[in-house]
Amino acid sequence: MNCHFAPLEQEALLHIAGPDTLKFLQGQTTCDTRKVDSRHATPGLFCTPQGRVICDFLLFEVAPEHVALRLRRDIRQQSAASFGKYIIFSKANIDANSEDHTVVAVWGEEAASVLQNIFGEIPTERFGAICADTFALVQTDERGHHFECFLHKHSSGDYLSTMDAAMPRASEAQWQAQQITDGIARIETATVSEFVPQVLNYDLTGHISFKKGCYTGQEVVARLHYLGKSKRRTYTGELCPPQACATGTAIFDANSGQSVGSVVNSAEADGKTFVLVTASTSSVDNELRLGAADGPLLTLLELPYTIATD
Repeated sequence: MNCHFAPLEQEALLHIAGPDTLKFLQGQTTCDTRKVDSRHATPGLFCTPQGRVICDFLLFEVAPEHVALRLRRDIRQQSAASFGKYIIFSKANIDANSEDHTVVAVWGEEAASVLQNIFGEIPTERFGAICADTFALVQTDERGHHFECFLHKHSSGDYLSTMDAAMPRASEAQWQAQQITDGIARIETATVSEFVPQVLNYDLTGHISFKKGCYTGQEVVARLHYLGKSKRRTYTGELCPPQACATGTAIFDANSGQSVGSVVNSAEADGKTFVLVTASTSSVDNELRLGAADGPLLTLLELPYTIATD
């Protein structure tokens, strides 16, 4: 069967609930939360006042006046503390400790039909959502091949058993490799508050609304979008044979011997190491090496979206 699923242990949910929840997030994040309801989710970012990304997330409704942000587990507490600086005057509360849901990825050409059989109804557009009492389901691509499922703990065992019977179980690293080849950057502990959104291509992946109005860091993000141009972007590549590749490892231009970027994310799957790296736009046509000018060769792959070069 041409689809797989994987429970995602490195992902977690940050819950925010209360009558001011979406209003609060509208003033703090890059996404337009007015579009979020039981049928629509959205990706987004939370930035420092200097426009540096604290966390990326997928935002969806759990219940009326209750949302969850799916983000990397290792930054959940830090992200909650940053949100907490601003939420004190809002009628909303943050829960950074809940483990009430299991996060599961499902991907492949037959993913939609398999999920239709399991849940009875599926989203039919990118970031479309189905939110029910025992699960939430979000389509994360245009073609309907990638989904994220959020299974309530009271029913997650039954759903996981049904998934096991319906399709092969894959590793979380395989899902991460898929995200990397799709050019979707993820913020980890080592990169919190390190990059402005455009360096990580978030202006190209749907994480930013440039029409929503003000939010924390908006002036910096908008200025670069309308008046400037990022001299560094994010690219996807692979290392073969596979090897350990820590986030933050420097990327070198073999021609000049200079560091031109760094590793953002990496995952080992299918006999290769897949990496997302930042690099200066002027260096990507040269030979890029990992860790040193004579380090392992990084082979760049084609991104599913276009980075303007003019």
